[in-house]
Amino acid sequence: MELLVKTLLAFFCGLFITGAMLFVPAGTLAYRGAWLFIVLLFTPILIMGMVLLIKNPELLRKRLEMKEREKEQKGVVAFSGLLLVASFIIAGLDFRFGWSHVSNTVVMIAAVVLLIGYALYAEVLRENVYLSRVVEVQEGQRVIDTGLYGIVRHPMYFAVTLLYLAIPLVLGSWYALLVMSPCIFLLAARIKNEEKVLHQGLAGYTDYTKRVRYRMIPWIW
Repeated sequence: MELLVKTLLAFFCGLFITGAMLFVPAGTLAYRGAWLFIVLLFTPILIMGMVLLIKNPELLRKRLEMKEREKEQKGVVAFSGLLLVASFIIAGLDFRFGWSHVSNTVVMIAAVVLLIGYALYAEVLRENVYLSRVVEVQEGQRVIDTGLYGIVRHPMYFAVTLLYLAIPLVLGSWYALLVMSPCIFLLAARIKNEEKVLHQGLAGYTDYTKRVRYRMIPWIW
């Protein structure tokens, strides 16, 4: 019951805060891009949360853990959060003042990319029971090298990259996309530090990196 309450509290707090960051700068509730984004993001979040609550409550508990322990990661997480908040506010202001125009076709493509990104994210959660919001090596953890992990070493970050690129366009703002873009480089920095931790603390990880060469994007990096 405690985990259910914590999950619902996190969900509705996230929903309220996200809505406030979008609709207040927009100056209206008639911001269709914001409604589209909220439906596309929070519907699968709620479904996934309920599935994890039933099938893997321990993983859900870890996903709700927000306190980063690695010193190098704290700045990355903080700056990423700041950029995300800024992009929401900029998107709302963009809608209010009409700074840029994103065609309906681009919005729909971005919506599909967002759903693909979230589907990949869900698949990563299914494959990797050790997945956590913080960089750490857990007791009894082993290397996962099947499924998406057989293609790239950090499929979750690939999924998150798709989300970062799609969200501003679903919201209908090129300026928000510009603000959000540095998050990709922050993810790269997070990956490098995470790999350092895994090389040092996770048995078999070094051999895994020799079998799966690419960190996040196949044939590129």
